[in-house]
Amino acid sequence: MPNLLHLSTWIVVMFLCIRNGTAKSRKDDDRQQYLCSSDAVYEDALSKGILFFEGQRSGKLPATQRVQWRADSALSDGSLENAPPEPPNRNQMGNDFLLQAHISSTTLYTQVGDADGDHGCWERPEDMDTARTLYKITSTSPGTEVAAEAAAALAAASVVFKEADSKYSAQLLRHSESLFQFADKYRGSYQGSCPFYCSYSGYKDELLWAAAWLFKASGDSNYLNYVSTNQDWSQPASEFSWDSKFAGAQTLLAKEFLAGKTDLLRYKNDADSFVCALMPGSSSVQIKTTPGGLLYTRDSSNLQYVASASMVLLVYSKILTAARVEGVRCGSVNFSSTKITAFARSQVDYVLGNNPMNRSYMVGFGTKFPTQLHHRGSSLPSIHTSPGEIGCKDAYSTWYTSPKPNPNTHVGAIVGGPDSNDHFTDSRSDFLHLEPTTYMNAAFVGSMAALLAQTKQECLHLHANRPSVVD
Repeated sequence: MPNLLHLSTWIVVMFLCIRNGTAKSRKDDDRQQYLCSSDAVYEDALSKGILFFEGQRSGKLPATQRVQWRADSALSDGSLENAPPEPPNRNQMGNDFLLQAHISSTTLYTQVGDADGDHGCWERPEDMDTARTLYKITSTSPGTEVAAEAAAALAAASVVFKEADSKYSAQLLRHSESLFQFADKYRGSYQGSCPFYCSYSGYKDELLWAAAWLFKASGDSNYLNYVSTNQDWSQPASEFSWDSKFAGAQTLLAKEFLAGKTDLLRYKNDADSFVCALMPGSSSVQIKTTPGGLLYTRDSSNLQYVASASMVLLVYSKILTAARVEGVRCGSVNFSSTKITAFARSQVDYVLGNNPMNRSYMVGFGTKFPTQLHHRGSSLPSIHTSPGEIGCKDAYSTWYTSPKPNPNTHVGAIVGGPDSNDHFTDSRSDFLHLEPTTYMNAAFVGSMAALLAQTKQECLHLHANRPSVVD
């Protein structure tokens, strides 16, 4: 599925547990110093992680664009009649993309461009001359996964904008409800109509995910009845990804169970199962870790699974703490919310440089980071410095194979990461480990936002309880 269909939802899910602590000891003084220094680290990483998305923009760039090596691109994509008169601000851009793609109650445009042609051509976005084919889903050519995913994204976004812009929030919610009705009424897997980015896990996870977000956004009990009636769809999961949403839906609905909606027990049990599948030392662990402690789901862009798992664990640990639940029992071992949070933090810290190679896997963060990003715009000279067109063949022969660092530093981009032995080679052609993605950064932004909120709160708490000189 196109990555932008997941962006809004990924970014919204970034709340975390704020854990109470005590102070007034040397150990806590050391902890205060650690937390407050971590505060600055996560703030820097979060800022850069968000900046990455500006380098991924397509279309007319807004005046507030900060990634200066990019320029307008793909201005003729789709129908101009749906384009806004001015570029939307950075907080609305992904949402407005979805609104414009949803042109009727039973039509959603899902992709622009020919993936095979694009993958066969190495050129800047500003020079794109491959086919810009439009793909859509309709009542006769359905794609329940993508329609439900878009519904979830817009519902989540409506929650964010509810207080700041109630009119816009209501618009997002209306489209979300319409998309959910479309997805549920005309059930059919996107696998049957997708051109390239398909779904392989079926559509039941997306329908539960969308209904859970719609209940949170609207409070409409019909959505709660929907997830209750269909909870036999829920499956224990060991990953949360652009293709599989079970863990996310289970986490949202476990919160409702803990708030008193006892008929949702299945989701609470499955949310616990997700924790047990990831935590080292669990009797039912399914995902191994590298010698350096990194979760290792699969070799291709593994950090996407690390980022999303960390985000879900942080959200769930906060939910457990708020409900005063001691933790998650995995066989004979109990994992407290504190332990769950600490493990999620270790994953984020690994990505930011606390690993056997002592390198950051976020471009522009720290002193040692990937320089040969597998990214066309970053690896080719900016159109501002080299305005002449750079064709596919010239780009491959001159720039793709170059041993030099990319001419444009794509600050905030997170790469696929190391192999199963914590090894990493900075080579542009290794797309499995050097290619950045929007869904990887979006989930990581959620994790960093959660940790930043927690460290700020804990730092303030410890500082407030630290003895004064007079004491």
